[in-house]
Amino acid sequence: MDESLAPMWLKTSLDCPEITLEAVVDLLGVISGSAVEETPVKNGRSTVNAFFCLDQAGEQDAVLERLEKELDDLFTLYELEPPKPACSLMADEDWATSWQQFFTPFAIIPGLVIKPSWEDYIPATDEQVIEMDPGMAFGTGQHASTKLALELIRSCFDSREVEKVLDVGTGTGILAMGAALFGAEQVIAIDNDPEAVRVAGENVAHNQMTEKIAVSNDDLEEVNGSFDLVCANIIHDVLVEMAPAIARRLKEKGAVVLAGILQGEQEKNILKVYGELGFTLQEARYEDEWVSLFLFSTEGCNNFDR
Repeated sequence: MDESLAPMWLKTSLDCPEITLEAVVDLLGVISGSAVEETPVKNGRSTVNAFFCLDQAGEQDAVLERLEKELDDLFTLYELEPPKPACSLMADEDWATSWQQFFTPFAIIPGLVIKPSWEDYIPATDEQVIEMDPGMAFGTGQHASTKLALELIRSCFDSREVEKVLDVGTGTGILAMGAALFGAEQVIAIDNDPEAVRVAGENVAHNQMTEKIAVSNDDLEEVNGSFDLVCANIIHDVLVEMAPAIARRLKEKGAVVLAGILQGEQEKNILKVYGELGFTLQEARYEDEWVSLFLFSTEGCNNFDR
């Protein structure tokens, strides 16, 4: 590419079934090395937008060839046909403001609004606001599993005393920040992805919550103390694997909010695994094919030795 010309960006848009959404967002974030945006889900589908910097002439074909191959491999796992990317080119100066077309303030749950930094928003008297811009390979809270998790975290605060919260796999930090706004005195947010730790730390600092929320890449087993609530919006297999360690982090009669679970077999299996550890279902919330579970422990955290 002629150095006298401004860099160009390739915008790709993919229409995806919701069941594939998180995997597609993760994949595009890795391939593009840039920001990825997901639109709100409607009728079980969402549009995922990604941007690729084109550093040299002819690179667009190579980018699309790799993208189509990766999508084909990914959707084979779901036994689905991969979507065909819709593409357009944009100048570098348009890239910086492109997000403003897609991301405006929205109520993720009643009373909690997510807004980008470039938008002015005056909250109603019963609203709280988290300011968060779209970030690299992480969503902005529009996925159903995030919404369901926040609903149940607030339900937990409404039904019991919650002072200390542990957020496992924090991502953007949105669940941790929600817990702080709902009344937690101390929140520990952990993630094994360094980029997630960086993004969550920036979001927490930007929203002036560093006195309540500590973000780190500590392993779950390395976390000290016990908690009134442990929340985790992760995939089913990890929730199963982590179940004993999550239980050990709880105070007696503590609660867990689990999300990222598909209705049906995954839901049944989570309830079985956590039930064997002494948990009882308090409440479940559903949207499309997703379910989030609020369970409480009938035993003390020191009783979980598995």
